Amino acid sequence: MQMKTSDSLVRIFAPASKVWKALTVPELVKQWQYGSDLLTTWEVGTPIIFRNEWNGQVFEQKGTVLEFLPESRLKYSLFFPRPDLQDIPEHYFFMTYELTERDGSSSLLVRQEDPRPSPPNKSSGGDAGPDVFSYLKELVEVKMP
Repeated sequence: MQMKTSDSLVRIFAPASKVWKALTVPELVKQWQYGSDLLTTWEVGTPIIFRNEWNGQVFEQKGTVLEFLPESRLKYSLFFPRPDLQDIPEHYFFMTYELTERDGSSSLLVRQEDPRPSPPNKSSGGDAGPDVFSYLKELVEVKMP
């Protein structure tokens, strides 16, 4: 199975410590991650769960914290349930957040590594949904004290 990799680079006009809080504090994550509840201790090797409710149904993405270097690097695995996928290690994808700061501004590199097959009947259209990183940027630059 071929690993698909997607990188996004976000420039945030705030110190890395503030961005890190938005990435790791559950109450803040909920504000930019589609209203998801984040459940984790952030200890390497422990579970991470994103729980969301939509149209009366509860959806959970679950995985494991793989790296946690405060104000620098965060990596975890996740399984997103789909009718065509079994909950097996080969169907987990990986999220990595790398944070650097220079002159009071931060650069956030977000990498998704995904070994999963494309869902059946997936169109190649450009309906990517809301830009979650613009929500993160607005939260850190405007809404957080």
